[in-house]
Amino acid sequence: MKRVLVVKVTSLGDIVQALPVVADIKRAFPGVQVDWAADEAFAEVAQWCKGIDRVLFAPLRRFKKARRWADLKAIAASISELRAYRYDYIIDIHGVYKSAIIAFLARSSRRIGYQSQDLGERGAAFAYTGRFGPRPQCNAWHGMRISAGEALGYEVQGPAVYDLQLPKPARPPFEGERVPVAALFHATSKDDKKWPLSHWAVVGREVAQRGFRVVLPWGSEGERAEAEQIAAQVPGSKILPKMSVTEIAQMIDACALVVGTDTGFVHLAHALQKRTVMVFVATSPSHCGVEAPFRSISVGDGLSVPPISAVLDAIDYVHRNPQAAAAQQGSAAA
Repeated sequence: MKRVLVVKVTSLGDIVQALPVVADIKRAFPGVQVDWAADEAFAEVAQWCKGIDRVLFAPLRRFKKARRWADLKAIAASISELRAYRYDYIIDIHGVYKSAIIAFLARSSRRIGYQSQDLGERGAAFAYTGRFGPRPQCNAWHGMRISAGEALGYEVQGPAVYDLQLPKPARPPFEGERVPVAALFHATSKDDKKWPLSHWAVVGREVAQRGFRVVLPWGSEGERAEAEQIAAQVPGSKILPKMSVTEIAQMIDACALVVGTDTGFVHLAHALQKRTVMVFVATSPSHCGVEAPFRSISVGDGLSVPPISAVLDAIDYVHRNPQAAAAQQGSAAA
């Protein structure tokens, strides 16, 4: 085995949670080259993974929205890069048309994808020369590891290894801060996944009383307005400036605690081994959740709004000691 291509195109959280496949492949086949195909919008996330040798990307999402000639030219140019090497295997752990097209265009006689009932778009099946076994009875993240192992003939071993290395920031995100920082990711891409702002305000006050500085990131003007509503009720809290994906990742890495909805940056916090609480309102925690003993936990059943008390209990579970949190934050910023 010399070279493998993994295809996982979007979105941020899904790509983050798929990265342990790389460590699994490299453990099973020492010396193998692992490339990754992603949408341009999320390519930097794959580039943070030390185990990935080459990240291939194109502005697929941007072209779909704007239909600009420049983006189409960039996509065409990316096909040449995609075909620069012949792969021993191509593993499509996304399972939709765009990922299947990437797998089909790349050079390999072994293109492995999901069985038809497990595909996000059944028409994607045209690209594959082989199939994974039936989707295993476990969460989506471990399921991707099992499927890749089935395709390449190895057993998945041990906990997920993300192997992330972020670019070093020009200056520490919370330079001079004397208390540990807790980030509240209240925003999410879908309204039905939101937790009530009044609940966030209560949690923000309680977290502040536990000795943390509360910070509130945002990505749109609507999210900023919501952050202002929360901050007005949380003494000492801070609304962060608008940041790039990399800057938010660096900010997360300097935090001692992250609490948020089922969204990509909270998955990233888990992958960076931060103390993480993920709140589920309308998605399945058993399928998409995070869990690591005394470090990461998912709250809610995905069918109703979790009570404030459940989130506070989860915060106490992952972080009972703000002094230890401050030490962790200082280590991250060093």
